[in-house]
Amino acid sequence: MPGQTITIVDIDGDPVPDGTPGEVVISGPNIMRGYLGKPEETAKTVRAGRLHTGDVGYLDADGYLVLVDRIKDMIIRGRENLYPKEIENALYRHPAVHEAAVVGRPDPVLGEVPVAHVVAAPEARVSAEELTAHCRDLLAAFKIPAAIVLTPELPRNPVGKIDKKRLRALAE
Repeated sequence: MPGQTITIVDIDGDPVPDGTPGEVVISGPNIMRGYLGKPEETAKTVRAGRLHTGDVGYLDADGYLVLVDRIKDMIIRGRENLYPKEIENALYRHPAVHEAAVVGRPDPVLGEVPVAHVVAAPEARVSAEELTAHCRDLLAAFKIPAAIVLTPELPRNPVGKIDKKRLRALAE
């Protein structure tokens, strides 16, 4: 968009090299001034005239923005940042998976570990062990879910999105 600048920054707000995931920050004359009647939320989101989107993304070799996930959904396992979308996408490649959602579960050693909640496709039969083996074929070892919970349905928020906040509470 003309007049807008997209910058990808690390946790300290410093720009990162192209191809490196970080928070997507937008600046320019058309960004919002803030949330009406919510000064605390505005202070977290609009800093120094820059809109911190809460999205994780990177700029590819052609300068296109690639969105990876949401910061609030990121799982920090030891010293590694895990993006639930990557694990969910691997699970969706299994033909028996109808829906999948990955959240972090507190871990006393690693900080957090990924837990996958999976709804099987109608008439499909699949085990957590089979899905774990499937993930091993597609993901690095540190990204394999520590647990896979098979469930008949995933909780939804009022607008119909999967309610990861409720799933996090269940994982604890």
